[in-house]
Amino acid sequence: MTRSTTDEAAAPPLPSPKERRRLREAKSLSEEQVAAAVGVTRATVRSWETGRMSPRGRKRALYAKLLAPEPAAPPTTAPPAPPVPTAPPPAPPVAPEAIVKATPEAPAQAQTPAPAPAPAAPPTEAAKAEAQAEAPAGAPGAGRLSPAAAFDELYARTAPGLVRQGYLLTGRRALARESVEHAFQLAWQRWPEVAVDRDPAGWVRAAAYEYAMSPWHRLRRAHRHPDVPPTEPGKQALFEALLDLPPAYRRTLLLYDGVGLDLPETAAETEASTPAAAGRLMTARAAVAERLPELADVASPAEQSALLHARLGGLARAEHVPVPRPARAVRTGSENKARLWTRTAVAGVALLIAVTGLTLHTAPTHYEPPISPPERVGGVPPRGGPQKLTAQDLKLQKSLSEQLAHGPERLVPQLK
Repeated sequence: MTRSTTDEAAAPPLPSPKERRRLREAKSLSEEQVAAAVGVTRATVRSWETGRMSPRGRKRALYAKLLAPEPAAPPTTAPPAPPVPTAPPPAPPVAPEAIVKATPEAPAQAQTPAPAPAPAAPPTEAAKAEAQAEAPAGAPGAGRLSPAAAFDELYARTAPGLVRQGYLLTGRRALARESVEHAFQLAWQRWPEVAVDRDPAGWVRAAAYEYAMSPWHRLRRAHRHPDVPPTEPGKQALFEALLDLPPAYRRTLLLYDGVGLDLPETAAETEASTPAAAGRLMTARAAVAERLPELADVASPAEQSALLHARLGGLARAEHVPVPRPARAVRTGSENKARLWTRTAVAGVALLIAVTGLTLHTAPTHYEPPISPPERVGGVPPRGGPQKLTAQDLKLQKSLSEQLAHGPERLVPQLK
């Protein structure tokens, strides 16, 4: 039995993913603080709380101890608790090569000393919008946006970039725009769920990628073949190299080197393990490097990632990718589609009820045995009877009727 298995067996059982988040929030701990205490990244903590991943070994024991409820304190006057120190930033993402070469018995990352705490970065516009959307309606100074306004803001901020990403993913401009609009229509239908999600842009991106990579688009004549590649040799080589990759490898490369996600987040969005995502990334980079000589000359993985990020962004911006429709049109299309599906479902149920009633009305109420098929009967004698009289027979019949018969008189009974 390995050391990780022994530590996992000795550690107390972990609560459910929803209970983990509740316990963390009950202790007023942020994801960054938990990540720094256990020795992982913020994305890993998020994966633990959503149920995509589960901690193992020493990290499992530290995480379970951190979430364990504190025993009830005796009713005594205690000095005020000191303020919670600011947690250090999450550890930097691990290179794909290190994850692929690592073994299950490798030492945990938490053994390395944590870096010094850095000043907190100012909140971005996306964080402010998300905080406003999640703030209660009656909170002072919340400035909560309406659902339509929050959706329009998310659409205006992320839709153009998602269309360019969809073009790199599929090589088809029309399909890229269609996939983004479909994803936002689905998001508007499920807006109560998407509005409280930790990463609404990631939710829409995953939906758009899934729709764009559907194999059923090959049966559509409009999306059967990719668009004409760029005329510039370097961009044309990159375009063809992307389309030659398998869909899963292409998506991993685009998320990591194009969008800028780290390996745990890339693995979670592609529904793969972190080592598998690292292996796909390395294979995709090697395949692209065969088409791009300048990428093959770079030895550092960080420099390769930066160069690929720049080349992918340049390819997406250089092509004339169609602009998505306005957010209002997308919301209206989503509502019309939902209304159409509702009416279709109601009509289908009504038709089913009508057909069932007609069947019950016209169905027989008793059993009628089927008529057996006819069979040929053999062994019956031919039909008999008087035959047609000949001329001789007619002559004899006439002579008998004219002449009296000589014989004894008939006896006639008499009454006495």
